[in-house]
Amino acid sequence: MNPPTLPRDLHPLAWWAWALGLAAAASMTTNPLLLLALAGTATVVVLQRRSGHPYGRSFRLYALLALVTVVVRVLFRILFGGQEVGTVLLDLPEVPLPSWAAGIRLLGPVTSEALLAGLYDGLRLGTIILVVGAANSLANPKRVLASVPPALYEVGTVLVVAVTVVPQLAESAQRVRAAQALRGGASGRVARLRRFLVPVLEDALERSLALAAGMDTRGYGRSGGATAGERRLTGVLLVGALCGVCVGTYAWLDPTAPRVLAWPVLAGSLVVAALGMAHAGRRVGRTRYRPDPWRGPELVTVATGVVVAVLAAWLAQSQVAVAYPTVDGAPYLSPLALAVGLVGLLPAVATPVPATALAQPAAGPREAARPAEVAA
Repeated sequence: MNPPTLPRDLHPLAWWAWALGLAAAASMTTNPLLLLALAGTATVVVLQRRSGHPYGRSFRLYALLALVTVVVRVLFRILFGGQEVGTVLLDLPEVPLPSWAAGIRLLGPVTSEALLAGLYDGLRLGTIILVVGAANSLANPKRVLASVPPALYEVGTVLVVAVTVVPQLAESAQRVRAAQALRGGASGRVARLRRFLVPVLEDALERSLALAAGMDTRGYGRSGGATAGERRLTGVLLVGALCGVCVGTYAWLDPTAPRVLAWPVLAGSLVVAALGMAHAGRRVGRTRYRPDPWRGPELVTVATGVVVAVLAAWLAQSQVAVAYPTVDGAPYLSPLALAVGLVGLLPAVATPVPATALAQPAAGPREAARPAEVAA
């Protein structure tokens, strides 16, 4: 299907809204089939809509991190989750522990039920990591900083610098690999890994610090003057909103609490928080050059994330056996669960192709890294 509009970069917050919807859906189920469907959805969208910038090549690192998370979760279940109930697959000797470690078992019989429970939990966490990695691969972190509300600009600067570390790792890995291929040197795996890992980490850290220094030099996050009364009013609004959100969230989670303290207090606190951030943003002086527009594709992407989260919540309440399958039976997907996994694919065809994706369609690792080196 042809892209609906001319090539352009989608609003970064739209990608994050879509990814958070998929992450919320993954957190509300342990069905491995549904989790794999959500992970596949995120992967397809990234492959179709990632740009040619360095952050667009970081998805592979997140996929590797998700895989490691699943493996570590299963290994932890074997190491600390030995149990005798169920079908024993591996009868390991239990390591005796002192009395102060009562309730903790080290090794012991490993059952198929314990392994499946660890696999389901690991898949859920790995899917959330993969979806967040998809948002970081699709959304330009520097454009995210430009879209942060003025009141949160200082916090947004810190977050953007933090999330650029992984994309910088991907770019640094390609640069160091190309340089080592030209220089030659040690042929052993351990020696190659040591010569590769240290320069990559050092280069990524230096580039992230250079980004922070550049933003500080240009005045990012600088706040203007404010009177004592304005500061007190802003503090009262934000602290009051925080207290209201805490009370409303507790009342929403506690069924015995009065209902008047749930949604009314929570909604009022959010309104007060918006007023406080708007008032605090008045003293932040900044300019925005060519702000990212909100158009139809952005709205469709945000709506897709919201629909996926709502369908997952409905699935968790109406079809508990599908959302949370038992480890003694085979998991399956209902039509509603299948819709949760497939609706998220809509941005792959309903959003425009990134402009940089057409500019570098066949660039290899060395060619793709050359513009970044020239710009640096």
